[in-house]
Order: sequence, then structure tokens, then C-alpha cells
Amino acid sequence: MVGLELTMLRVLKSVAFVTYKEWAAYRSHMAVSLFVGPVLFLVQLFIWQAVFSTRETVGGLTLEQMLAYYGIIAVINYAVFDFADWNLQMLIRTGKFLTFLLRPVSHRWFALSQKAGHRILGFWLELVPVALILHFGFQVDLMPAYPVWAAVSAALSFLMMFLVNYCIGLTAFWLTNAHGIRGMFHLLRDVSAGVFLPLTFLPDVLQKALFVLPFQFIVYVPARVFIGSYELGGIAMSIPQIVGLQAVAVCFMWLVSEMLWRLGIKRFTGVGA
Repeated sequence: MVGLELTMLRVLKSVAFVTYKEWAAYRSHMAVSLFVGPVLFLVQLFIWQAVFSTRETVGGLTLEQMLAYYGIIAVINYAVFDFADWNLQMLIRTGKFLTFLLRPVSHRWFALSQKAGHRILGFWLELVPVALILHFGFQVDLMPAYPVWAAVSAALSFLMMFLVNYCIGLTAFWLTNAHGIRGMFHLLRDVSAGVFLPLTFLPDVLQKALFVLPFQFIVYVPARVFIGSYELGGIAMSIPQIVGLQAVAVCFMWLVSEMLWRLGIKRFTGVGA
């Protein structure tokens, strides 16, 4: 067991390093995203300044908390960005996935290692510059109320985004080309994760439904952990409680991905290989 764990760690380190070096050669492509986060935040700034001009709180949040929410979301999105679904469906469609079946390491671990390397590069090339722009340019307070819990929640968010996207990629075993469902799912995921609006703004029925779905753990939960309070669908939880629930949700999504993997691999025919 110890030997297996050491092997997995070596694979993680090697694949992450190679991915880092590969994407570093095209870092100008990633640098373009530096404009996306601040521009979207600027739009939100204008909208919410107008909304708060006639009231002090909206959905239980002050203007400062609302801006912090969107600033934190911008930073978190850079930290958890994932392309596992696109990679997996492309490999399955072309038949190149066959080569991974011959390797001693699971493709899921390989894909997670790729993401780790890609996001390490993104940390200093995207996340840090955008955080500095938001802090000094817009005076957004990005200091978490509970730094340790915020770090744990961000790490779990990283894993949740990967597992959810990987499950979508696995649908290619049945659909072959999952491009359409990926686009539809990304919109559903972002709405349900609180990217566009805090989930507390939605009707109570939807809030209660989203409470039991995994999407809130991608963005909404880590954002609320950063702010220092959590509430959804009339359910208020302490920070340790919601982070613990987030960890349970990540374990559940790992089981879902394992189930879909076992079912999907039986259908793989290697077409295009």
C-alpha cells in the first residue's frame, strides 16, 4: 500500500511538472485571461453600486460583502479552472483513450495530475495578478475570515470541480461526442454554483434543491467560507460544518466518478484508434 501511494505521488509530480512546462511555452494564451476577471468584476461593480444606492443590504449581504463575494469568485475560478471533460471526451472520440488502458496508472489520476500542473502555472500567471488588481485597483478585501478553513475549502473546491467535470467527460462513453452536453452543463453548473448570482437570491425551492447537489461546493461554499458565514435554503451552518459537508460531497463525487468509469469502460470500443 505504501509503495502504491509513493508511485501515485511520483506520477503526480512528474505529470504535473511536464504539464507545467508544456503550458509555460504558451503562457501568452493564459495571460489573455488576466483581462477577463477584472472586466467581469467591473461590470458587477457598476451593477451592484446601482442596486445598493437605495438600500443597505441585499440578500443579507452588504455592498462590501457583495463585492468581496464576486472578487473571491473571480480568484477561485482561476484556482479551480478545469478542462478534464474536454480532454476525456476528445480521447474517447478519437480512440486515443486506448493507450491509457495499457498504463499502470488510472486516467483519472493522470488527469488530476495534469490539472495540478496547469493550475500551478495559473496560480502565479493568473490568480496572483488578478488578486492584486482586485485588491489595489478596486479595494476588494480578499482576506478570508478563517484562513485555514478557507484554504481547506479552496482545496476541496479544486477537487470537486475536477470530479464533476470528469463525470461529464465520462458521458462520452455513451455519446461519443459530448460537446453539446458539455456546453449545456457548463451553463447549468455555473448558475447552480453561484457564479452569476449568490444562491440566496434564488427562490427557496431552488435553494433547497441546490443544497443537496454538488455544484454549490465548487464556488458558492468556498466564497461564503472566505466571507465567514454560510446560509442556503434557510439552512445556516458554521464554517467547520459546511467545510466538513464539502469534504463528504467530494468523497461522494469520487464514488460517482468511479461508478460511471466502471459502467463506461465496458462500452469503450476504441473507435478511431
